[in-house]
Amino acid sequence: MLKLMLSAALTVSLPFFLVGTALADDSSGLKPLPQEEIAEITVSARRIANTRPAGTYASPATTLRFDPLTELQSRGMAEGQSDVTVRGSVFENTGFKLGAVSVMDPQTGHYVAELPVDPALMSTPAILKGIDGAVEGFNSAVATVSYGIARVTDGGNVSLGFGGDSLEYQALRFGEVSDDGFGIAFSAARSEGDGTVPSGDHEFARYNLQLQFDRGDVRTDMIVGYQDKFYGWPGAYTGFAFLPETDDTQTTFVLLNRRRESASGWFEYGGFYRRLEDDYDFNRADFETGVPGSFEHETEVMAIGFQGLQRRGRVDWRYGGQVTRDELVRSTDLTSGTFNDRTYATLSVVPSLDTELADGKVLTWRAGLTVDYSNRDSNRLSPLLGVSLDRPGAGGTTVWSLEYAATSQLPGYTALNSRPSGLFGGNPSLGREVAKQLAASVVRDTGSWQARATLFTRRDEDLVDWTYATGAPFARQANPVDIDVVGFEAFFAKSWDTVDVAAGYTALDKDADYGGTQVDASFYALNFAKHRATLALRYRFADRFELRLDNEYREQEDNPLRVGDGSTYLVSAAVEWQPGGENGFSVSLLADNLTDSEFQPFPGTPAAGRQYSVSASYLW
Repeated sequence: MLKLMLSAALTVSLPFFLVGTALADDSSGLKPLPQEEIAEITVSARRIANTRPAGTYASPATTLRFDPLTELQSRGMAEGQSDVTVRGSVFENTGFKLGAVSVMDPQTGHYVAELPVDPALMSTPAILKGIDGAVEGFNSAVATVSYGIARVTDGGNVSLGFGGDSLEYQALRFGEVSDDGFGIAFSAARSEGDGTVPSGDHEFARYNLQLQFDRGDVRTDMIVGYQDKFYGWPGAYTGFAFLPETDDTQTTFVLLNRRRESASGWFEYGGFYRRLEDDYDFNRADFETGVPGSFEHETEVMAIGFQGLQRRGRVDWRYGGQVTRDELVRSTDLTSGTFNDRTYATLSVVPSLDTELADGKVLTWRAGLTVDYSNRDSNRLSPLLGVSLDRPGAGGTTVWSLEYAATSQLPGYTALNSRPSGLFGGNPSLGREVAKQLAASVVRDTGSWQARATLFTRRDEDLVDWTYATGAPFARQANPVDIDVVGFEAFFAKSWDTVDVAAGYTALDKDADYGGTQVDASFYALNFAKHRATLALRYRFADRFELRLDNEYREQEDNPLRVGDGSTYLVSAAVEWQPGGENGFSVSLLADNLTDSEFQPFPGTPAAGRQYSVSASYLW
């Protein structure tokens, strides 16, 4: 116990020394390190073709629909409600990060993608796993979708769109930067439509304000966001298609972030406040409010976090941490748990040592620790280990790597505080979930093309899953499960003068142990693609014309609750005409689910149908 306390104390104290060093060391005139220098290959290579959907305005979920590194499991259209999984994880295992802090929803991971921020205000997301995910993530045991904050630029655009099923949407965005580096940006969007299935209607609105002060090496940002979403989809959460379910959420979000770069590294810190009000109805025909069974909830989250990289000789010190306070402010149904508020924190320190070898090769060793704390649950100290070999050459660079990362997280209030039986059966005894990941990768970058292949295995311990038993067909239960996951992941991207291509493939296999619990089907942990292949194509086929295609083929694990085929081919397409070039007027024809696939991403929940729309935009 004494040894553990000393190790934890050392881990906690070291970043504060590094923070002071980062703030003080700004005297060198050398060129600052760009953020992308420490990020994965996935940051610089475009992985999808279509950044706009056919059925509404773009949201953070839009760009993840066909991403080869993530699997988006949607209830209807992706922008309505989507779960984000990585390498066969479940929806609560993936976190969302903006700047220095991870933004989460304490009620349920179903709402973690409800980040009310225009994607234009953020960078292309990096999908962080293993050691990188442990350092940058918070309460996300498998992966973190990490966004940087975009620089404000002069100009803007306005878009109008309409389509089938009474669809109409509008979006406005503009920004202005002064000579002294102060920038302001505003964004607004709204959308409504009847949906591609009966009772699949929606009405969305989102508003954003960004203030930025950019001095080059130091940048300060504030983002304010508000989003109001009403969404209907039959069998959305229950899996019973005869139930016309609705979900009505209002999300308020405020983020402050500051980033400093110097010749020896960078340091970033920030904080956020998020409030989400939720009114879910499993039958929109029965209007209930304020009583058990009306499923009304309100949560608040506040957090502060930091991350950075400092170079000292041959050693790079990579570190990150976050402290979060959440509260289940009110709920009509999450009343059977033992607490309604929680404080938890994480802290990671990973030094790396570079050893120069012959012919310019560099061998890098990484070793560190993550400390996870909670005032309501057990604490954990987890190891992080890795080694990589960088082999530069005339034709490009090849990097071989092997890493081990142990990470953990805590379940949300829906799993902990729901009544023990019924439509969504909870379990207050659920504890800390642990993921132990081992991955071997090779990355090749030639400048004109990039490729990556990874073989990985993961041991999930006490993973929270929602399960089904034939003896209680109208209920699901939150149960812990131990799962062994084995997988292979590959990615390739290349650009020519008129064509850009990005392709991905993932294969997964799982072996699950639910102990003595009777389980006949799994809604999440065993709802995964055994084989999934994606292909993104951007083709500039004529003057001012561009064709964009996103393709996905999948073979899903068998599930007795799924209606229809377990394999499918999906296509999203767009044709854009820009007669005025990069600025000026443009027209786009968009189509989602062009093949009209009826594949159910969630067993029993109907798929979204084919959606067409046309949009006109003016960019200045």
